[in-house]
Amino acid sequence: MAIASSSGGTQIAAVQLTEYLERIGVEVVFGMCGHSLVQVLDAMGRSSINYVSCRHEQLAAHIADGYARVSGKPGVVLTHVGPGLTNAVTGIATASLDCIPMVVITGNIQSYCHGRGPHQEINLHADNDQIEMCRPICKRVYRVGRADDLPRVIERAFHLARSGRPGVVLVDVPMDFFSAELPVGAFMQAPSPVAKPSIEQGQARSIAEALAKAERPVIFAGGGIHLAKASAELQALAEMLDVPVAHTLMGKGCLPDGHPLLLGTTGYWGQPVANEMCRNADLILAVGSRFGETDSSSWDPAYTFDIPKTRLIQIDISEEEIGRNYPAELGVIADAKQALAAIVIAAEGLRPAARPAQRAKIRDGLAAFASNWTEQRISAEFPLRPERVIADVRKALPKNGFIVTDVGWNKNGVGQQFAIHEAGTMITPGGMATMGFGHAAVLGVKYAAPSRAAVALIGDGCFSSNMSVIATAVEANLPVVWVVMDNASYGVISGIEKRHLGGTYGCMFEADGEPYFIDYAGVANACGARGVKIESAGQLEPALREALASGKPTLIQVPVQLVPTPTTGHWDINVIFKKLAD
Repeated sequence: MAIASSSGGTQIAAVQLTEYLERIGVEVVFGMCGHSLVQVLDAMGRSSINYVSCRHEQLAAHIADGYARVSGKPGVVLTHVGPGLTNAVTGIATASLDCIPMVVITGNIQSYCHGRGPHQEINLHADNDQIEMCRPICKRVYRVGRADDLPRVIERAFHLARSGRPGVVLVDVPMDFFSAELPVGAFMQAPSPVAKPSIEQGQARSIAEALAKAERPVIFAGGGIHLAKASAELQALAEMLDVPVAHTLMGKGCLPDGHPLLLGTTGYWGQPVANEMCRNADLILAVGSRFGETDSSSWDPAYTFDIPKTRLIQIDISEEEIGRNYPAELGVIADAKQALAAIVIAAEGLRPAARPAQRAKIRDGLAAFASNWTEQRISAEFPLRPERVIADVRKALPKNGFIVTDVGWNKNGVGQQFAIHEAGTMITPGGMATMGFGHAAVLGVKYAAPSRAAVALIGDGCFSSNMSVIATAVEANLPVVWVVMDNASYGVISGIEKRHLGGTYGCMFEADGEPYFIDYAGVANACGARGVKIESAGQLEPALREALASGKPTLIQVPVQLVPTPTTGHWDINVIFKKLAD
């Protein structure tokens, strides 16, 4: 891309910025236009970068998030001043809490108008103050104070987003700096490659020996396994030392479902055998997990983890996580892939303690729990049982296809009942559990892996929150599939209120006292996508196969029953509510 400069030795900053993004491998930027971004958009329009207009900034952040999770590259978001950035905040926080690398470039008011209240300036407590709302939810926030600082700050942003514990870096740029003339070649420094933190060989040996000697060891895997691409090393270690593996919801897929050492998900919605074997373990090796509340049954020792009665060795790339929720007898700050590979090497030749009955216990425990929904998975009831929806999606989705969830039955049910065969193919919002994530993130997933199937399994509460995502998929020619589980409610919350307090006030979609159903399939058709409405249980699987083969964005609207997801652990909120006397 070449644009004539107004003087021989300079070039417009936005042009150089765009050329720099091309050089460091940015292929797509997600965002929404605004007057503070016009110079950048013009430059991108002359480049190889694909700018995807997302119609809402929260969607842009979620789409970039999904792209980053699958591609391994930082998602890049472009937002406008004021309401542009405020709209993106939820998506930024979602990515941050799940340690997803992202660079958000936000335009701001003119540098020479700070404090005068120009159009869309946030200055209630300080001039030019919009970045302050992002400090708690970003790994780093940069305010570009001079135009010639822009190259250095952009390089730092991409460096920090990917290094150590990944996260979101925000770069705030006054709009006049995009139009500034900078010396040709100002954007020279590319982010430096950084070696991951590593485990000492002596530590690796002691961990391997501890696992081999333990009578009831468990490896507990979190989402950090997927961020580090460490599933192969995890499986090798588990098999070498015959150690069962449990995982968080974010860690699902760390081993393929059906592996004889895989216990499954722990916590409130987890597998009973996983909770039991973790609770009774004499040693747990935790890798890439923060021991979140629902994965740990609100840290109640009666349900999932009884630490420090159980010894804990914890490996994490972030020193902040070591010992935060449970005391560790050994904490190791290291990349999960490197650490597990070193422990595998150290374990060569070790003979693990005999654990003759554990594989049968895992097999029988998982089978017993799954038997609770055997009939529901093939039920012809209509509206459909949620279990039938999950079963049919699994049948239709290729083994290497992506399942993207939102929150609610779809997320919790997938964690329990949906078999994952390849690591990294379940995409779900963990730390924030953000409603409105799934129907957008699936676009980024499909952009990152265009040759692989991508299905978003979501509720009607999610989809109705921002249906403009359909138009973005059509415009971007992304043949994603949305399966909307429609029960005219915020199902999980209505279930909690009904169970504890007897009502469902504020949780149901109603008009004139009757359930209010939106014609989501009709909305999809109106936007130029395919819309399909399921009218009997037997229609879903064929409709899914047809959608995946169509090459077009397709929404499948599925009426489902309002029933709770089975729960086996503990969640502290359930002891808080107090029913009032009638």
